Amino acid sequence: MPGAVAMNDTIFALASGRGRAGVAVLRVSGPGAAAAVRALTGSEPPAPRRAALREFRDPASGEILDRGLVLWFPAPRSYTGEDVAELHVHAGPAVVEGIAEALSKQASTRPAEAGEFTRRAFMNGKLDLTEAEGIADLVAAETAEQRRQALRQMDGALGRLYEDWRVRLVRALAHLEASIDFPDEELPGDLIEAARASAAALQGEIAAHLADGRGERLRHGVSVAILGPPNAGKSTLLNRLAQRDAAIVSPIAGTTRDVIDIDIDLDGYPVRIADTAGLHRTDDAIEAEGVRRAHKRGEAADLIIVVLDAATWPETGAGLLGAVEVPVVVLLNKTDLRAVDGQPMWREHNVLPLSLATGAGWEAARRAIAAGVRALADTQAGPALTRTRHRAALEACIVSLARVKSAALPELAAEDLRLAARALGKITGRIEVEDLLDVIFRDFCIGK
Repeated sequence: MPGAVAMNDTIFALASGRGRAGVAVLRVSGPGAAAAVRALTGSEPPAPRRAALREFRDPASGEILDRGLVLWFPAPRSYTGEDVAELHVHAGPAVVEGIAEALSKQASTRPAEAGEFTRRAFMNGKLDLTEAEGIADLVAAETAEQRRQALRQMDGALGRLYEDWRVRLVRALAHLEASIDFPDEELPGDLIEAARASAAALQGEIAAHLADGRGERLRHGVSVAILGPPNAGKSTLLNRLAQRDAAIVSPIAGTTRDVIDIDIDLDGYPVRIADTAGLHRTDDAIEAEGVRRAHKRGEAADLIIVVLDAATWPETGAGLLGAVEVPVVVLLNKTDLRAVDGQPMWREHNVLPLSLATGAGWEAARRAIAAGVRALADTQAGPALTRTRHRAALEACIVSLARVKSAALPELAAEDLRLAARALGKITGRIEVEDLLDVIFRDFCIGK
């Protein structure tokens, strides 16, 4: 990524996807954006945020490259905070390459590095780091709920939460610093205890935020493992959920010997679902390895679907799994071969009768699976942690906050508060020494 000096360059890139399409959008940003428009069109940029039809010509030869639209976004009211021009042209490769080549011939104008437009937006205060990450997540979103979470983060919901915590920390730190540096001033009493109380309250809020893994599951996908005895219908269930033949289905027991992973969109939530080998005792080395991998996948899953065989129920349910600490959905398949009276129980879990062969009970089973996934990844209630980078910074913040309570000296407590605030600032990219001075002089008017 170019350094700070390169911020004076004008950059350009194809902002739309490559490939055959009706329209391509080239974005130009920087101090030379207006000059680039003049060089390619022979006229000044149009009125801000108004589309204008122009001819694009090669500045050297005068050859017409295309006819299209120019949009002009003068600084600071643009995505990057700089002068920005958008060139909407036909998406043929020859057109795009011809205009890109013409732009590259302009003074101090070069192709943009990956992410450089968003980096400039951050450097110019148009967004914080969490909002920038939200933009990346929005581009990568594959399901409706991923899109919604990315939009909330891009709109600043997560950044506002972290910034609120940081502001509270800075305030507590400023008050503590004031009591240390200005002992002769008439300041409110018990500032040290108040700072410790603020640190303890924030520690609890951040710990609860860290314990909630819904945002990370939604971003990366909920891990679901299908477990059960051989020939119970696990692979058929996988295919039914995937709506395609992802796994081989056979009446011969033991068809699946390894873990089969597929990614699906379940009611807007991304799910990585694993079909596993049948759980049973065996002397066959290959089957035993399949059973070991099935148990391992179940231990790592966010949700387990247990598929049982109505023909051998309840014998095959006993001893099937060890201790389970994640949500479980239990399905009793093949009820077309053996009727089940009432709603049976399995290890304190309701069992849903099902026939994958006839479809009886399928809608109820699918709703139960979708509800389990939704409970693990629904982030509608509020901003949720989404990235490992955020988790590492918040964990560092909690460690510092925990030391504030036991700090022997106010100076040590102040240093821990400073480290905690710095850790939060790393998430959004906002941490300034002047913040402390602002709070001190605004709240206490020292030296007035």
